[in-house]
Amino acid sequence: MENSVKVFLCEDDESLGPLLADYLTEKGYDTDLFKDGEAGLQGFEERPRYWDICVLDVMMPKKDGFELAKDIRALNPETPIIFLTAKTLSEDVQEGFSLGADDYLKKPFNTSELTMRIDAVLRRVQGKKPDDVAFYRIGDYVFDTQHQSLQYKDEEPVSLTTKETELLALFCANANSTVDRSFALKTIWGEDTYFNARSMDVYITKLRKHLAQDPGIEIQNKHGKGHRLITPGANSEPDESNTKVI
Repeated sequence: MENSVKVFLCEDDESLGPLLADYLTEKGYDTDLFKDGEAGLQGFEERPRYWDICVLDVMMPKKDGFELAKDIRALNPETPIIFLTAKTLSEDVQEGFSLGADDYLKKPFNTSELTMRIDAVLRRVQGKKPDDVAFYRIGDYVFDTQHQSLQYKDEEPVSLTTKETELLALFCANANSTVDRSFALKTIWGEDTYFNARSMDVYITKLRKHLAQDPGIEIQNKHGKGHRLITPGANSEPDESNTKVI
């Protein structure tokens, strides 16, 4: 299919891998299967801008899913990632989200659940409206929502993950106002769960580090309510370049 979703699937299980690849293909997803982390990295290096989404098994020989995710993020920080794993420890889930994972699916799972997760992640990633603000000026930073980058003064822009971009854009749209925690989780992660909440905490910590060079900017934790992005600028409507000063 010419406009089908392109899925990068890395799964070493000799039974599960082909089963998932066949199922996704049958459902109209253009799927490429790689049978271990090293093969996956080699394939991704050849076409780092080709796939719409990556589905990675965590426990793989040669290179595990977490290491592969780091390599993928270095090559293309915009590609969304879903982890597949038999691990259930919360610290393992948190490690996956800290690497920029967009979702986490625990084995065993129904194959139809995987397609639902893929579609949900892509809706969040690709669902930007045409009238969304392209740039935010946050103190001494310029936040490019389209290219997922944050630039401090004249320094080189820092690439942001999809989740970092979505979360910062939500805070910017509500600058100097409290964003309800449950609302943020449902807007960006799709549901308010313990693991999603832990994931959001990780991303907020990362955003604070990204914004640390300007002392006038702060992401406050409003206990029992949510978070508030405090900015030194005045709220304004987007100008001709679709830049909003906050």
